[in-house]
Amino acid sequence: MTDDCELFEVREPETQSIPFVYNSPHSGRRYPAEFLDESQLDSMAIRRSEDHFVDELFGAAPDFGAPLLLAHFPRAFVDVNREPYELDPRMFSDPLPPFANSHSVRVAGGLGTIPRIVAENMEIYGRRMPVSVALERIENIYKPYHARLRQLIARTHARFGFGVLIDCHSMPGNIRIGGNGIRPDFIIGDRYGTSASVELSHAALQMLEDLGFTAVRNKPYAGGFITEHYGRPVRGLHALQIEVNRALYIDEATLRKRPDFHALAGSIAVFMGQMAAFVADYTGTSALAAE
Repeated sequence: MTDDCELFEVREPETQSIPFVYNSPHSGRRYPAEFLDESQLDSMAIRRSEDHFVDELFGAAPDFGAPLLLAHFPRAFVDVNREPYELDPRMFSDPLPPFANSHSVRVAGGLGTIPRIVAENMEIYGRRMPVSVALERIENIYKPYHARLRQLIARTHARFGFGVLIDCHSMPGNIRIGGNGIRPDFIIGDRYGTSASVELSHAALQMLEDLGFTAVRNKPYAGGFITEHYGRPVRGLHALQIEVNRALYIDEATLRKRPDFHALAGSIAVFMGQMAAFVADYTGTSALAAE
């Protein structure tokens, strides 16, 4: 079953049979014509912040009995993996409302709720916009998206007494870890053990490594607003962010899928099945209590 919407979509299993919710908030690729007209970037450059085809990589979620929420709107238009009002005053022609957070690290980097840049520090807009434009996007896109995500998580928790949110993302192929220069294939983020059980994170890492991938935890991506906001291990709600290295499955210059795209999707499906089995073994025990 599908719940179609111009802005986002929930792909539902016939019956939700596992306590998982999958979320792909940055894979949207429907760019409003007026937004493209306002941008000073071309149609290829504006896409540099997308989590390209991540919704397809994790598309098997309903086959395993879990809903998959995915955005159709692009991250460059509004970023739902931020606080609702992380806004950069340099972008606007009038003052921000007093409740806006204009001092976060993400705002300073140009990646607030209404992004100022796409990857590689490319400025999206050639001129300032009215604050009302940002507030309209937050009201009409950001808030409905989070309302739907909250509903899915609450339904899952009510049904199973337990829930795992997997927040699905991709990362640039040039990411390296610290001084050792390792290029990770996957990064599992749990906000340093605060958004999910450490044991759940370690199980995810081990599964990926057993599938032949290089997987690390929290560095350089520990999880964004969604992971932090919805992960409540003490209440039996766990949230993991998973980053997939784009070099594994697309040509980053052309943004076209590589021939082994479907093989990677198949490996991710195996991982999803293994995660479901792992949680089934431990649900109701103390093994996934917060640490």
